[in-house]
Formats: sequence, C-alpha cells, structure tokens
Amino acid sequence: MDQKIKGLKIYNTLSGSKEPFEPIHKDAVGMYVCGPTLYSEPHMGNMRTFINFDLVYRYLLHVGYNVKYVRNITDAGHITNSAGQQEDSIGKAAKLEQLQPLEIVYKYNVRFQNLQKIYNLLPPTIEPTATGHIQEQIEIIEKIIENGFAYAVNGSVYFDVQTYKKSFDYGALSGRKVEELENETRELNAQGEKRFFADFALWKKANENDMQIWRSPWGDGNPGWHIECTAMSTKYLGETFDIHGGGLDLKFPHHEDEIAQSCGSSGKAPANFWMHANMLNVNGKKMSKSLGNFFLPQEIVEGSTALFDKAYSPNVLRFFMMQSHYRSTLDLTQEALNASEKGLTRLTEAMEILNNLPTAKQSSFDTEALVRDFYTAMNDDFNAPILIAALFDAVKKINLVSDGHETINETDKALLISEMQGFVLDVLGLTLDGGQNDNRLKPVMDLVLELRQQARSNKDWGTSDLIRDGLKNAGITVKDGKESTSWQ
Repeated sequence: MDQKIKGLKIYNTLSGSKEPFEPIHKDAVGMYVCGPTLYSEPHMGNMRTFINFDLVYRYLLHVGYNVKYVRNITDAGHITNSAGQQEDSIGKAAKLEQLQPLEIVYKYNVRFQNLQKIYNLLPPTIEPTATGHIQEQIEIIEKIIENGFAYAVNGSVYFDVQTYKKSFDYGALSGRKVEELENETRELNAQGEKRFFADFALWKKANENDMQIWRSPWGDGNPGWHIECTAMSTKYLGETFDIHGGGLDLKFPHHEDEIAQSCGSSGKAPANFWMHANMLNVNGKKMSKSLGNFFLPQEIVEGSTALFDKAYSPNVLRFFMMQSHYRSTLDLTQEALNASEKGLTRLTEAMEILNNLPTAKQSSFDTEALVRDFYTAMNDDFNAPILIAALFDAVKKINLVSDGHETINETDKALLISEMQGFVLDVLGLTLDGGQNDNRLKPVMDLVLELRQQARSNKDWGTSDLIRDGLKNAGITVKDGKESTSWQ
C-alpha cells in the first residue's frame, strides 16, 4: 500500500469524530452506499450524495486499495415518506402513470444509469436490486425472530425494539432516544399490531391493492424498507465491512434500523465506519418543489430550468460540488456556478500549459511539497475543498514558470504532470474538455478557425472579427497565440 495513504482519517458518524482508517482486510476495502429508490428520477440533492461517494471511491482506488463498492437499487418495498407513514412508492407511481411496477423501475433505472454517465460516476463493483434478494431478506428475518428480536402478527413481522434494547444500544448512530420519539410518532397504519410504538416492519402483509407481492413463511407481502440494505450489504461484503455511506437524511431511521437488524441477526454491527453526505440548498433554501427551487440533474445540463439563465456542463456541476466538504451543506446559486466555471477553466488551462513548460536544471520551488498537500487534504476525511486549494497553489507555480519567474526541472515536471492528472481526472473525476461535446465539436471548430485564419492572412479583419464575435456569443472563446489559435 502507498505510504501516502497511511494517514487517512475518516469522520465516523458512529463515534462523532475522525478516526484513523484501517480496513478489515489489508489493502482491500468493502464499501456499501444506499442507492436510489426507483419511483422517480433522482433530484440534484441525490446526485450530490452519489458524486461525493464517487469521490471517496476514486480516492481509495487512486492510492491502491482494492475496493468492492456495493450500491443498491431499491425496486420494491415500503419506504417512509415525509408524513411518517409507510407506503409503497413504486406502486403509487405505477398507478399514477398507469404502468406496471417493473415498467416504472426500468424507466427510472435507465435515467439513473444515464445520469451516472453524464456526471462521470464510476460504476460500482456490484449494483444489486432489492427484488433480486427477497430470499436473503426472508432468511435474515427468520434469524432475527429465532434470536428473539422480532415477532410475527397477522402476516406481518416487526422488529422488537424493547427486547433489542436489553442487549444493544438502539440510537447509537443517530443519538436519538426511544423515549423522546414517542411524542413524534403519529397514528400509523397497523400501529395497533405493534407491541411498542418504535417497532418497525421487517415484512408487511400484502394489501389487496398492492402491485408487488412475494410469498413468505408469514404469508404474501412485501419486505420492509430497512431489511433490503441489510441483506444486500452483508451478502456481498460480509457480516461486518469497512464503510457504510448514504445521505444525512438516512441516518435515522434507516441506518439506525440497519444496525439493529444486523446485530439482531448476527450479533455484529454491519460497518466500522458510517459516513453521511450533507444536504444541497438552492439559493439559500432547502431544495423543495413547494419553494420553486427544485430541479433535476438533467435540467441544469440542458438549460431547461427557470432557476438559471444558462446551461452548465456536468463538469462544472461536479467541480462546484467538490468545493464544499461532503459533510457540509452546499448552497447552489448562479453566482457560485459561474465562479466554478471560471475556476475550472483556469485549472484546465494550467494543466495544458504544464505539459509544454520549459525545463531547467533545477526547480526553484518544492514540487514534492505541493504534491504532498494533495494527499494531506484527501487524507483529512476526503477534504476536496482543501485539495482544490492545493491544486490552485500548483496552478500559480505553473503560471510563474510559464512567465519566466520560476523554474522547474524535468523530474519535477513529470511528477507534477502525473499527480495533477491523477487528482484532477482520477480523484475529482473531472474531464479536461469542459464536459461539453467538444469531441464532436472539434472538427467543426477546426474548419471555422481555418476559415478565420485565411481571413486574417488576407487581412480581412472584418470577417475575422465577425467569426470571433459570433463564436463568443455562442459561448466559445477564441485565443490567438504567437504560433496557433486555441478555443475554449
């Protein structure tokens, strides 16, 4: 393992502090992240979570870990909505759109997979579905019942929180106390079946209107929301694995109940590190349809949301999100996006300049110290904003060398090229083409710039300026150098 990773510390929600990261198995990491529920298209806040854990995945790979990254797809079961009630959201969406549940799942999975490509997310190692693991869920429920931590009633199965509390700490992750939850509890469907108000469903008896139904030892029904992740994470990563991640909104009850299910079935906590990505605000307020600041990841790329007066490339959105730590809230505004767009241009231009820098016998600055700062930032709980600041320190040095105020030798130049490319492309997951369709645009631009060059050679400055200004109005900047013309 690379020596640079030995200092990695991760903030563990379970302990409330940064802890040195030591994987269970040497040089290998098991990571599970809660994926989308396929009853609608993920919103931009969801994408922030997936992009943040893509950063974590990329850095662990970058420093040499063999990472098994499992991110599930929820395509069945009951989830808890904002009113605190249990409902089958996939079935509800299917009825509204007059489709079968499988059609809804397929429709939104296609969109989610497309968003992963658009935003340059690395595919997880395994992407299991809840419906593909019904048997595993049933077997875990049977084990929980056998251990005395669950009970069946009227075809449903509930986790017995009071009995569990005698052996384990329910609330260890979230800090929530069961006694304080009773005042928040509403009168829910089938609440009378429970022995205790905080008990949660492991299996729900089917209603006559349910569109997805499976057989079980307790009768036809649907798995609970939480049991799906317990089954899929432990199947592929073992009873205890290294990292479990998700959005902050999942800390309670979802992740708390996952811990209870694992301890109730195997006696072991599922993960050593719990990581939670914070929320996304838009123009200073929480993203909400009622506030009119809600938009989808595809809309901002297409420029079809009324919140912003122009489209932004996925590359710019990704770079913008990396400028806030994953545990911090992030406020998305047009001003911030414009600043990110300019910053990304500076960074990519500097990397192009770096490749062509002249070299000297000696370097006038400590290149290794610059590179060390890249690792120091990411080893501090994947601190992308500090990494970006360190990258811009390197940008300043690159520009000073280019202007003749500093020098760099061949060895240091090669090191800086390798490490900057590694962190910008492989870790941050950015591209150097601005995230646009530059590959398809390139032959067109080559022709346009050739025509402009002919006009300049013929001293037809009017045509030359007309082409330049027309491209500028289209968002394309033309830069005339001593030996060539470039465009951005």
